[in-house]
Amino acid sequence: MSLDKPYLDVPGTTIFDAEQSRKGYFLNQFCMSLMKAENRERFKADQRKYLDEWPMTEDQKQAVLNADLNRAISLGGNIYFLAKLGATHGKSFQQMAGSMTGMTEIEYRDMMIAGGRSVEGNRVTGEDGSAQPQHQPQGHGNGKLL
Repeated sequence: MSLDKPYLDVPGTTIFDAEQSRKGYFLNQFCMSLMKAENRERFKADQRKYLDEWPMTEDQKQAVLNADLNRAISLGGNIYFLAKLGATHGKSFQQMAGSMTGMTEIEYRDMMIAGGRSVEGNRVTGEDGSAQPQHQPQGHGNGKLL
């Protein structure tokens, strides 16, 4: 049974908490395996075969095969672990973040240089946000690396 989570209604945001960590444990362990060159080569040679060695859900495996970072995060993936997947595909963290927000790498860079996203529309649902911390939630892009 999950604890009361008042942060669940922040638009476009998935908080990586203990529940998400449990849900994504094997997904994140798979990503960590990509730190070794021989595992990256095995994964790139036959992605499905390599994924089937891990006890992930089919949804998690499909998110990896589709390089859909937003979906992987919703299924328990942590962006710092998923960065290994992006690097395996030759993508920088900036390219990954852009893909997750529906922006190009350059658009994302320029937005961040200009101060990041506006908090307008990105606060707790149904509140004006005056009591909310200033936080930049993840975007609503397709999250695909490829």
